[in-house]
Amino acid sequence: MKAKAALLHEKGADFKIEAVELSAPKDDEVLVRIAASGICHTDAVVQDQLVPVPLPAVLGHEGSGIVEKIGANVKSVAPGDHVVLSFATCGACEHCLNGDIAYCTEFFPLNFFSQTSPIRLNGIHVSSFFGQSSFATYAIAHERSVVKVDRDIDLDLLGPLGCGIQTGSGTVLNKLKPEFGSSIAIYGCGSVGLSAVMAAKIAGCAEIIAVDVFQQRLDLALELGATHALNAKKVDVVEEVRKITNGGTNYAIEATGIAEVFRQSVQGLRTLGTACVVGVGGDVTLNMNEDILSQGKTVTGVIEGSAVPQLFIPKLIEYYKKGRFPFDKLVSFYEFDDINQAFEDSKNGVAVKPVIRMKSSLLIKEEKS
Repeated sequence: MKAKAALLHEKGADFKIEAVELSAPKDDEVLVRIAASGICHTDAVVQDQLVPVPLPAVLGHEGSGIVEKIGANVKSVAPGDHVVLSFATCGACEHCLNGDIAYCTEFFPLNFFSQTSPIRLNGIHVSSFFGQSSFATYAIAHERSVVKVDRDIDLDLLGPLGCGIQTGSGTVLNKLKPEFGSSIAIYGCGSVGLSAVMAAKIAGCAEIIAVDVFQQRLDLALELGATHALNAKKVDVVEEVRKITNGGTNYAIEATGIAEVFRQSVQGLRTLGTACVVGVGGDVTLNMNEDILSQGKTVTGVIEGSAVPQLFIPKLIEYYKKGRFPFDKLVSFYEFDDINQAFEDSKNGVAVKPVIRMKSSLLIKEEKS
């Protein structure tokens, strides 16, 4: 079938909206008419080829939409259901079978370097992404990647729950599980970091310290539940964190991928503190004795908030309905044609979580005519 998709052809290039062909869904797959898709930092990392996904490719991995067609073996959703799309897994490795699906042994091959793609441009297959490629009017996803959601929530709003918002909130609620009255510092107040702020408030943390270089994001962090906001351009972050918490935080989340910020997140911990790394980054230098060993600190990586999307995303929606997780305050909407502007605004801190609306009804009419 025909669809329209935003293709990335070269490293650092703008996205180009083009007509593509999609294969029919296989027995265990779902065809989804995409309503909207969030833009995540990981999309930008691939655009810059810091993660070298083969090009050309259709990116996008925070899709939301309506089920159009299902394969013969699909049981969890039906045509007409509203869904959020999340990451791909193999479903068969020891981690998947143990419920730790974010640590699937095939996570990176399936999500970044898949050898199979349902998308063709001028008859030639192009790379798919995260098992969905949701920068398009239609997407094919495995049933394991599809999460059925309530119809009474704006569908355009829900896509970011599939990755960025799930990552930040899940790192707090699923991985760290902070004790009531504990302290946490969150380094980087994009959508991941701000989702962690909201989750830390839900968890009952006494000190929630937000760190960023954009003042408007720090102001939003305070609105969403942070007790303190530190502008890293204006203060010595580690010194201030230790001062606020009388020695350091129990927990830290590093969401920037920047080496110096990662060091700050570790150095700002108190004895036996834990730092979670969720930002994609490169090499980091630490003094193992002073920064980790002598104080028994723990440093761990977290993928996708250690979440099972089918269980966790509905919980986040319930928190949202009760006014406890107002993630809509992170979202700025853009039309499909403005995807490159959305990426630019995200990079410059203008938009926390850009979401691309596909104008599905208009495009579908064009595609079928």
